[in-house]
Amino acid sequence: MLHLTKVAVGCSDADLLRARLTGRAEGGETYITTRYRPTRHAELIGGSLYWIIKHQLVARSRILRFEEDERGHCLIRLEAALVSVRVRPKRAHQGWRYLTGADAPTDLGGDTDDLATLPTGLVRELASLYLI
Repeated sequence: MLHLTKVAVGCSDADLLRARLTGRAEGGETYITTRYRPTRHAELIGGSLYWIIKHQLVARSRILRFEEDERGHCLIRLEAALVSVRVRPKRAHQGWRYLTGADAPTDLGGDTDDLATLPTGLVRELASLYLI
């Protein structure tokens, strides 16, 4: 499975990103706009867009499809749900970068994940110290 990474510009934490995506959600979907469609867009459908905040991968949104808006820009349609992932360091970049399934961080949550019970800020701090 192929994924994308993208910087959540202007978002200081995952809660702010969640609020931004929820604000434009409709019918269980949300979107982001970008100037150019990724070259490998067909491989990305069903994958996820992993969000970078403060030089860390912190969450993901599942990619549903790609569309074009009236200006010719690319709309990336995403599931409205933002899934927290095990925080992983990732340098910021412009545009997007591809991420293979083997390199993608795992989701937080589930019965076997003790980290899901910790506050987001604490998880982020532990990850920044490379303790998790």
